[in-house]
Amino acid sequence: MHIAPDETQGQAPAAARARDLRPSPSTWLLLRIWFVLGLQSFGGGAATLYLIRRAVVERHGWLSDDEFTRSWAVCQIAPGINLLGLTILIGWRLRRGGGIVAALAGLLLPSVVVTVVMTALYARLENLALVRAAVRGIVPATVGLGVLLALQMARPLLRDSRRESRASLAVSVALLLGSLAIAALTRVSVVWIIWIAGALGAVAHRRTRPPMRSEQR
Repeated sequence: MHIAPDETQGQAPAAARARDLRPSPSTWLLLRIWFVLGLQSFGGGAATLYLIRRAVVERHGWLSDDEFTRSWAVCQIAPGINLLGLTILIGWRLRRGGGIVAALAGLLLPSVVVTVVMTALYARLENLALVRAAVRGIVPATVGLGVLLALQMARPLLRDSRRESRASLAVSVALLLGSLAIAALTRVSVVWIIWIAGALGAVAHRRTRPPMRSEQR
């Protein structure tokens, strides 16, 4: 009896070929792009993460939505500063060791200089009413960017889950809302939330994934 090949088996090589066809940026281009990101990375982690995603996913197409989201998820389970971990991971994926050096140098050098200058200025001007009002205006803008970024990163996850099955989509939504509720209503460590969600997601994937066609004979 002829067995039709599993569609998911055909999608993996196609995705790999698509990645291979993407333009590989030079080390100098990476340094320039990340230097610009470092100059623009105002507003905290959410704003910086939004800028990184817009550069590598939307403008240059070096990573897909799904690849960026999964890279960020990997950085969540590693200790240290997540944005630096993401910078290292993206640099490695694009240009290996040279990409890491270029991405880190580009992101950190302007950020450090601007932060030192702004800290010195703020220490002198923090008591001015105009400065305090400006700081209060920055907070809602940063929150808005964080919400937008969360929606953009959740979209590929929910889309892929919906393609797999309704059960997989239900699990993803439950983990999303459950993690949000636990973080908001309890004092459980973020590390435990992430690790437990990952374990539950792995177990649920084995139970909800559609069977291979070869297994349905």
